[in-house]
Amino acid sequence: MKQWMRPGRLVLVVAGLAAAGVAVKMIWFSPLPPPQVTSAAVERGDLEVSVLATGTINAFKLVSVGARASGEVKRLAVALGDRVKEGQLIAEIDALTQRNELRDAEASLRSARALLTARRATLEQADLAAKRQRELASGDAGARADLETAEAALNTARADAESQQAIVAQARIKVDTARLNLGYAKVLAPMDGTVVAIVTEQGQTVNATQSAPTIIKLARLDTMTIKARISEADVPRVKIGMPVHFALLGEPDRRIRATLRAVEPGDTGLADAANVSGLSTSTVSGAANAIYYNGIFDVPNPDGTLRINMTAQTSIVLTQAKGVLSIPVAALGPREGKTDRYRVRVVGEDGQLEDREVRIGLNNRVRAQVLDGLEEGEKVVTSEAKPSAGASVADAMGFGDELRPSPLEN
Repeated sequence: MKQWMRPGRLVLVVAGLAAAGVAVKMIWFSPLPPPQVTSAAVERGDLEVSVLATGTINAFKLVSVGARASGEVKRLAVALGDRVKEGQLIAEIDALTQRNELRDAEASLRSARALLTARRATLEQADLAAKRQRELASGDAGARADLETAEAALNTARADAESQQAIVAQARIKVDTARLNLGYAKVLAPMDGTVVAIVTEQGQTVNATQSAPTIIKLARLDTMTIKARISEADVPRVKIGMPVHFALLGEPDRRIRATLRAVEPGDTGLADAANVSGLSTSTVSGAANAIYYNGIFDVPNPDGTLRINMTAQTSIVLTQAKGVLSIPVAALGPREGKTDRYRVRVVGEDGQLEDREVRIGLNNRVRAQVLDGLEEGEKVVTSEAKPSAGASVADAMGFGDELRPSPLEN
């Protein structure tokens, strides 16, 4: 018993108990460390609320240039990518059949004209004979029967001449038609444009009996038309004349600006196969399929950067504010009733957090406009983590797992 009461050992026991007490206090009773937060600065810039839509770039005008004559394509005068002028030769089709038809029509016209000349000569002769019989009849020198015969012959000659004149007119029409068909053997450009597709190659035979076969596709590429698919939920907010900007998949940082020209009254499904009632398949299926409407706008394309069927990531600007203060939406705390005021947490110069009330304007769900309550450059909290003091100190000391009480023990 005296051995345990030696002063040296007593001092050791007291020192150990004191050290344990300090460790327990540090682990379970030390103040919480400052919260770990993520912050963002209040910035000044432009803010907009927009409707997002995916668009497809098309040529301002696209024409399928076809052949109205049947036969072999003897010559294709253009190549893919060529720029052509209105009236320029596109292709020539073997025109032997059309030439022969023109020759035959011209021969028929000459024959009809010759016969008309003979009919007119007969008419003139009958007219002279009738005049003589009238003179004789007026002097009682001729028989009545002879006068009647002469008048009948005159009427017959006049009818034959008129009939032959109509035949000449028909022959002339056939010549014009044959000459027109011969002209169809030369396919000409209907407008200025660029050859964007060659459908029929040189040497290929085309048949224009039922429909005009396409030789090439010609497009105006100096101006492009974009059709952006707008969801039915956003269409009521979109108005003609609103600003639009879009970016290409290959140039996501470049904004190309335009103005909304039109919104198609029917949904995009109207172009699809319709049922007997005339409604589109998307309309009939109802809510099962999403409904979209095309918003249309044009943009100049002088350098040819925009190409047919490119994808345009489009934003239709509903409203915008320039040079305003804004913060991330993630920084907004509770809203004050139905007002435009929110609570935010601001990081002070000393690192301490401060609750503050701010007034918010435009909100595009990414950033919100600050009308008052914050200054440019201040930092607001966007996310916050609060680790427990016991866990951090115990882990730092290396024996937190042994000293931390189990949840089942509480």
